[in-house]
Amino acid sequence: MTAIPLASDHAGLPLKLALKDALQGEGHVVLDLGTHTGDSVDYPDFAAQVAAALTAGQAPFGILVCGTGIGMAIAANRHPGIRAAVLHNSTEARLTRAHNNANIACFGARTIGIETARDALRVFLSTPYEGGRHDRRLAKIDPPGAK
Repeated sequence: MTAIPLASDHAGLPLKLALKDALQGEGHVVLDLGTHTGDSVDYPDFAAQVAAALTAGQAPFGILVCGTGIGMAIAANRHPGIRAAVLHNSTEARLTRAHNNANIACFGARTIGIETARDALRVFLSTPYEGGRHDRRLAKIDPPGAK
């Protein structure tokens, strides 16, 4: 089974730990890339680690958590082949997978509750990409050769 890389900054640590527990409880292997303490850290460093795991082919999906999810999504999306989306509910999770083939779920620890985040993550991981008409659109976003 492929491990799911997961990381957060200091603001996202409590939600990251809750999501990690939920994933492990469902039988997933989790690669916890930090942070591991409440000390202040820079979120782009952790977004880069998760993005690198995906672009290296180590995992199909990743998870990032910060205060709002926005900083992590911006930082992750700077990496070729990454399509990170901030999720607030399971509808967004389903549509971003089905239509955008998103590969990193970003959550805001200050903007979403634990149960809602768990539900959204479960839907994100289980929703297939629809392809078809969406392929043309993604080709306009992804650089040539991106996964």
